[in-house]
Amino acid sequence: MAGNLHEFPDPETLAHELAIDVATQLTVAIAVRGSASIAVSGGSTPKRFFEALSEQDINWAKVTITLVDERFVSADDERSNHRLVATHLLKGNAEAATFVPLYQPATTAEEAAKIATEKTSGFGNPFDVVILGMGGDGHTASFFPKGNNLARAIDPEGPRGVLTMQAEGAGEERLTFSYTSL
Repeated sequence: MAGNLHEFPDPETLAHELAIDVATQLTVAIAVRGSASIAVSGGSTPKRFFEALSEQDINWAKVTITLVDERFVSADDERSNHRLVATHLLKGNAEAATFVPLYQPATTAEEAAKIATEKTSGFGNPFDVVILGMGGDGHTASFFPKGNNLARAIDPEGPRGVLTMQAEGAGEERLTFSYTSL
């Protein structure tokens, strides 16, 4: 599979052009199936992209947004990806979208993962768009090197759904979609 290299003069242009491309893909999905789904990553890099995407003029009421992964922290925690999406994406035009978080109030992360798997089972099979980032240690989603559930998470024959991940350097326990979900 050959790839294409896209170069941009600055982060603002990159965010704007990516937002236009993603909005186009979501619009096509809506035209074909009547709805669209997107899974996004957290961290600090997608803020500009989220802001630009929220301004796109598409039928957001037919779009479901979820996260690729999440820390097992409440939505109001400053490290929460849910909070990041709520602040930078779920506003303006995109306020009409449906957001399905991975964090679920539960006693354990495993329990939250089961609930999140149930709540996300009705869309994203496959997702129309998945936006992945990369951490300084090379992880994407919460597929951390030496993570306790890494083999299960990246198994190409594994089930779809959300599972937990603990790893050195990850901080809080994580919730992540499996490879087969993404």
